[in-house]
Amino acid sequence: MDTLKVRDAKDVEEVVRAAIANEQPLEIIGHGSKRSIGHAMATNAVLDVSALNAVSSYEPNELIVTLQAGAPLADVLSLIDAKNQQFAFEPMNIAPLLGTSVSGTIGGMIAAGLAGPRRIRAGGARDHLLGAHAVSGFGDSFKTGGKVVKNVTGYDLCKLLAGSWGTLSVMTEVTLKVMPKPEAERTLLLRGLDDAAANKAMTAALGSPFDVSGAAHLPKSAFRARTEGLGDIVSQGEALTMLRLEGITASAAHRAASLRELLAPFGTATLIEDAASAALWAAIRDVLPFASGGALGAWPVWRIVCPPASGAALGTQLARETGGDMIYDWGGGLIWAALPPKSDAHAPSVRQCADAVGGHATLIRAAEEVRRDVDVFHPQASGVAALSERVRASFDPKSVLNRGRLTRGAR
Repeated sequence: MDTLKVRDAKDVEEVVRAAIANEQPLEIIGHGSKRSIGHAMATNAVLDVSALNAVSSYEPNELIVTLQAGAPLADVLSLIDAKNQQFAFEPMNIAPLLGTSVSGTIGGMIAAGLAGPRRIRAGGARDHLLGAHAVSGFGDSFKTGGKVVKNVTGYDLCKLLAGSWGTLSVMTEVTLKVMPKPEAERTLLLRGLDDAAANKAMTAALGSPFDVSGAAHLPKSAFRARTEGLGDIVSQGEALTMLRLEGITASAAHRAASLRELLAPFGTATLIEDAASAALWAAIRDVLPFASGGALGAWPVWRIVCPPASGAALGTQLARETGGDMIYDWGGGLIWAALPPKSDAHAPSVRQCADAVGGHATLIRAAEEVRRDVDVFHPQASGVAALSERVRASFDPKSVLNRGRLTRGAR
């Protein structure tokens, strides 16, 4: 395999132009932590941006950081944590789920757009992306957005790059909003609820005035003999519903007490604080109960996004039809489904359940032979697919960037 390591945006332009001239598509990687998500790409040429790893500027007082796209995510999180700041959308570390040794780069974080539990309050990666420098499939550098948080006139192109999986351009530098870390966090735990009752409890909490920043549910499970990443908080296999409150200490404590009263009809909530709470939510964010080294490590894993009110019914039906295990996040709006191994990863059942409620499902973890035969990304309605293709063609008319990653059989 031909690997082309670039040093700067000029190198990226040259590589892309050569690819166009030779009609040789490129696979774009940083650390390669997410290479096994999507379809095998129609190329043996790799554009490696991992050397573009500098922090261009960090202005903690302005809540802005500008980074080259190959900057390691773990290093950037350490950098901003030292100033008591964070990415409010809680970027997921996919490494435990996929069994890779690296947590990826900033460019990969944006390209995948996988946000964590605070997505329900803070928005996704795209909402925190202020600007980007990138090279299009024409081989030209372009700049979109800027370094200020303001209303945008015209096309806000950088939002398109979030979640595009490297099919529109090669990002070389991005500017992101950072936010202060909360002084305190409190998590209320309800035990033993079934999926429907948990969905009602999460809906009540999220509809309350208490500013809940995380709402997740682990159903009762016969598979999670060891509760990976959850420590002693949950005993073996029992159902656990989690509701997080953040802010200054006095406020978080007061809201937790009020929310506990509101949730009394669902049972007596117990409380965990700060470090224990943070560890629990990191386990939910990174889907540690389904980690590749755990009890369900050989099972395919789906990521299903749906209306929160439909989450419990969808997850319950899917578990009944497939014998799989679920984790609910975003108040029921995000379902992680680990399903028993099967040649089609239960795709017909998953897609039927998602389509019935207007949701969509992505196959995040599966063997390559399964991904060859199953659509990894949810098939789009014809009108949306045509629009997506027009957008892609306007950035990359020759389809040289990550060709075939999003669509099975694209050559």
